[in-house]
Amino acid sequence: VQLVESGGGLVQPGGSLILSCTASGNIFSINDMAWYRKAPGKSRELVATISSDSNEAYADSVKGRFTISRDNAKNTTYLQMTKLKRGDTAVYYCYAEMIRPAIVDPLPCWGQGTRVTVSA
Repeated sequence: VQLVESGGGLVQPGGSLILSCTASGNIFSINDMAWYRKAPGKSRELVATISSDSNEAYADSVKGRFTISRDNAKNTTYLQMTKLKRGDTAVYYCYAEMIRPAIVDPLPCWGQGTRVTVSA
């Protein structure tokens, strides 16, 4: 079971970027999915979460600018980022709580991270 992120890169302030994260492996279903980020010299920050029935929650710093979504048929979550600021520069990590067939306990999984740099 693994998570693979894509979509990071360099973008100018005010620009937009979409990150995606796809789960693969022996998965029955996925509970909560989330995006975290870690900027240099700062602790890891929860950016956004989405439940299995698509209830969303956001950090105050990204409300109104970022949108999290998911496609359960594709085991994929997306993070649409708009009006990007220099302060959004970080490595973004995907998180998902996997339910495996015939196993009660959910498996927490992390992606490898994708770098987002906001700079002119």
